[in-house]
Amino acid sequence: MSTAALHQVEMKPKEYKSEVSVVWCPGCGHHGILNAIYRALSELGIDPTKMMSISGIGCSSRTPYFIKSYKMHTLHGRAGAVATGAQIARPDLVVMVTGGDGDGFSIGGGHMPHMARKNVDMTYVLYDNGIYGLTKGQYSPTSRPELKAYTTPYGGPDTPMDPLLYMLTYGATYVAQAFAGKPKVCADLIKGAIEHRGFSYVNIFSQCTSFNHIDTVEYYRDLVEEVPTGHDVTDLGAAMALARRPNGKAPMGLLYQDKRPTLVDRLQEIVTKVGGHPDYDLNKIIDLSRP
Repeated sequence: MSTAALHQVEMKPKEYKSEVSVVWCPGCGHHGILNAIYRALSELGIDPTKMMSISGIGCSSRTPYFIKSYKMHTLHGRAGAVATGAQIARPDLVVMVTGGDGDGFSIGGGHMPHMARKNVDMTYVLYDNGIYGLTKGQYSPTSRPELKAYTTPYGGPDTPMDPLLYMLTYGATYVAQAFAGKPKVCADLIKGAIEHRGFSYVNIFSQCTSFNHIDTVEYYRDLVEEVPTGHDVTDLGAAMALARRPNGKAPMGLLYQDKRPTLVDRLQEIVTKVGGHPDYDLNKIIDLSRP
């Protein structure tokens, strides 16, 4: 992201709360993730008027309502596409997408690889609870076969996908994972994702107390294990090896980070080549294109 948006204000985490009351179920892991976002924004000193919070549809997609910022609540699975347009038009803003495993990898699965490969300069925080919670408990792309949900009363027929392997394969330049029960870890990873220039993906396990009764807090606490000390975050092969869970544990921490030109960087190069405005000012580019 543009460093110009960093350290502009001094605000406590609670000051990033909007006037809208949080309506998630008691015990839902999303509460922890939201508090981690508040903490990350506070530590970075993000001016709420310099932030665009964008979501699709789902329990997690209510997040923009609870953050003091500009916001867009878009269509199911289309948050990433809208966020891409917003980031290109306003590369000076902090653009954050919040969504769930169904919104991001089922309905919106076709958009995820292209945001990653284009290296759109945004942060995508995915609340991974292995269920469609808002629509009362349908099987999702990250659901385990053991899950007996509304649409799969005898268990699921599918092998769950691995979001980390997916994003690493398609070229995301910041890939991390955490558990909602570790809010400080979540905040640190979200903070790093916002600071990173390029497409940042943070997968966060989040327990659903209402419809997913197998992926409990206890299950996630036993599942996650901190990324080993000395792990080279610039080594894609090492990151993919960790994501494959060689010891059965899900890695928690920063797996991969790479520096390469963002989508706006490359667009700016093209604009400059054809004689457009070198500062990638969209209004000036439009003016230049007029007869």
